[in-house]
Amino acid sequence: MRLQVLGCSGGIGQGLRTTALRLDEDVLLDAGTGVGELALEDLARIRHVFLTHAHLDHVASIPLLVDSIFDRIAEPVQVHALPETLEVLRRHVFNWALWPDFTRLPTRARPVLRLLPMRHGEVVELGGRRIEMLPVRHSVPAAGLRIEAGGRVLAFSGDTGPSEAFWEALDAGPALDVLIVECAFPDRDRALAEQAGHYVPRALAADLARLRHRPRILLTHLKPGEEARIVEEVRAALPGRAVEPLRAGSLLHL
Repeated sequence: MRLQVLGCSGGIGQGLRTTALRLDEDVLLDAGTGVGELALEDLARIRHVFLTHAHLDHVASIPLLVDSIFDRIAEPVQVHALPETLEVLRRHVFNWALWPDFTRLPTRARPVLRLLPMRHGEVVELGGRRIEMLPVRHSVPAAGLRIEAGGRVLAFSGDTGPSEAFWEALDAGPALDVLIVECAFPDRDRALAEQAGHYVPRALAADLARLRHRPRILLTHLKPGEEARIVEEVRAALPGRAVEPLRAGSLLHL
């Protein structure tokens, strides 16, 4: 399993791209602005996109992706997401007003984009990789993802605040090698984080401390300009544990 970090920031700015992770050559986990880091020939290799939720920083590149590669692919790009997430894409993105409806282009029978519902607890198997959708708690319907391949296990929280269901699902599954987990705001912004459905360091550290696994911990979705503070606060609240920020451009080999 090879994971390329195309984008992992909570916002944009010079050198900052929003969430997009490429699994091997053919799968995207979320499709934020980081997708634009891929060359055209790499974009054309994307066959599946797994979305954690419908917020713009996680879906922004989907319309541009299919528009860029529609004449280079023989089979449609398949987007796997919660039904509520897919409904947002249908109503507000691929609606002929904001963007052409590529689920009907070039024809309804042979579109370049397919939207496939997936629910918490469901699994999609792709070439020896097992991708499972996990429950989380965000301001909109959302999911985390657990990926198993070759005896290795990675989990990605997507956007979430404290969620009993997410940690219970992790504990109930195989031992994690890597956990990519969000921590969007520093502790001083706890009220805002609670309203928006995000973690702050103290809350995240409390949940990590009770996880029965001891995975490598990589923090993602950090607020631009607050990255160092957030990482320092998580480390201070979780002494003795190695905590690192996820970095755009990095490669994880599991």
